[in-house]
Amino acid sequence: MDAWKEFEQNPISHSAAHHIVAIKELLDEYGYARVSDVARLLEITRGSASITLKGLKGRGLVTEDDRRFLGLSKTGEHVARSVIAKKTILKKFFIDALGVEEHQADIDTCKIEHLVSSETAERVAQFLRFLDSGDPSSEHFRKALAEFDEPCSGDTSSCPCCAEACLVKELGDDELGS
Repeated sequence: MDAWKEFEQNPISHSAAHHIVAIKELLDEYGYARVSDVARLLEITRGSASITLKGLKGRGLVTEDDRRFLGLSKTGEHVARSVIAKKTILKKFFIDALGVEEHQADIDTCKIEHLVSSETAERVAQFLRFLDSGDPSSEHFRKALAEFDEPCSGDTSSCPCCAEACLVKELGDDELGS
């Protein structure tokens, strides 16, 4: 029951993850990054970017030289690579394994890329390697999954997914508009 508390133990926030990844992308593409570049890439104000970056500098994830060029510390670089890898793995899983539309997969992975554990991401990657392996059992699994079209009956006594209530009926559109 205390699993929800783990959310607060996350090393970086959603916004911080985007700032760190933006710096990495700018460094990789242009060889430099400034606060204004980060703000432009993230489509936010320079002031907003500056506030978040100040916190990331204070935590030792982002560096800034005397010419005001931004960089990533070794830990910041690791965080950026990890977030990018998790997003890539999860997006591929959503699209290739689950058949989620690419635009929706991009939105959903953006929401969780910095939250999912490395252990879970590694297991998803292993599952994707299996699916793409060409192994006969992988091909059989893909075919069976594609052909599986059993609608939810709402009968919780015969559903291995549900317990006391039909989970599929509880899904629907999110009330808060996500």
